[in-house]
Amino acid sequence: MPKGARPGTSPRGFWTVAAVLGLSLTAASSPTPLYGVYAARWGFSAITLTVVFSVYAVALLAALLAFGTLSDAIGRKPVVLLALALQVISLLCFIAATGVGWLLAARVAQGAATGLASAGVSAALLDLQPARRPGRAALVNALVSTGGLGAGALGSGALVEYAPHPDRLVYIVLLLVAGVLLAGVRFRVDETITDRTRPRLWSGIAVPEQARPTFLAAVPCLAATLALGGLYLSLGPSLAGDLSHSHNHLLGGGVPAMLCGTGALSIAALRSWSARTCMIAGCISLTVGPALTVVALSVSDAGLFYASTVVAGVGFGVGYLGAFRSLVVLAAPEHRAALVSAIYVVAYTAFSVPVVVAGVIDTHIGLRDTATGFLAVLAVLALTALIATLRTAPPAQPVVATPLPAGLNDPHSS
Repeated sequence: MPKGARPGTSPRGFWTVAAVLGLSLTAASSPTPLYGVYAARWGFSAITLTVVFSVYAVALLAALLAFGTLSDAIGRKPVVLLALALQVISLLCFIAATGVGWLLAARVAQGAATGLASAGVSAALLDLQPARRPGRAALVNALVSTGGLGAGALGSGALVEYAPHPDRLVYIVLLLVAGVLLAGVRFRVDETITDRTRPRLWSGIAVPEQARPTFLAAVPCLAATLALGGLYLSLGPSLAGDLSHSHNHLLGGGVPAMLCGTGALSIAALRSWSARTCMIAGCISLTVGPALTVVALSVSDAGLFYASTVVAGVGFGVGYLGAFRSLVVLAAPEHRAALVSAIYVVAYTAFSVPVVVAGVIDTHIGLRDTATGFLAVLAVLALTALIATLRTAPPAQPVVATPLPAGLNDPHSS
């Protein structure tokens, strides 16, 4: 482990750090009900909408690859504080937005903030979790992530539909929360890395060699989970409006919130299940849910669409929990940030790239046909993950990390 590190010795600040992750994901989904408003106001296409949505993930991945192990070198608190500062910048850009350029700038800053938070906060949660509850960090990470995404979409939809200043109020509220958390992290969070080292750029991901079979088995589950979330957070409101013949923003925000909220409730209900069992249950739900959604789209049944969203939401929650929990225990403490970064690289690539492709296809064949093809691919991917999980036995204990291809090495692995 890093020199001077003292993970698990004190839980002080654990929930404050968890709240930072929650804010990051809440802010990430808060523009979802507003995409239609922006498109109508500034006259951009579905392609532009998905680019605005996905540039967030590109910035997030860049931050992970460049600074994924930064918290191992300079400490958890400085990285978490930097992530919050970037989040503040992104919210100010949203408030000032007068065109697509502002939205792109806001999403880039937001993605960079979440990238730093994803690695730094996740590593801090692992360090700060009580020693008597070694599984708490993975549980809270998954619960806060899915719950935050749902809360952002639903809360934003309600404010956009019923409150004044619909394009700014949600960001003002989040800005106030960010200010409170800046003070909380500064004064209430214990630093667990006490011996600082020189940080290195572009050294962010590593996977333990003996854990790679488990990692590869989890990849399709992670991909299906995050791709499903990407679809619902970008095009979900449009699908709901098309099926229900309604332009209510609360209803639009309620669809991704239903997916993410069901995921969060599933995590809370099934948290005692083993990682492997969660993976299996998640993969089954991620196969059945999208398949039912395809049927709902083909017969224009809004009720079945909502029901299938709930089924898929179970997979969205427990699939992510199972994948994350099965992987984070496979690296020694000094490699935690690097392994977490590898997990997020896979996750957010799946979160962003397919959505942009869907936006391009949407302009040629229409929203429903695009979503149908997208969901069919997800169902096949989840089925692949189920087969791989059943055929792969995870390592029984943490193993020493070895780097991925040259140029992405963990600086602490030597």
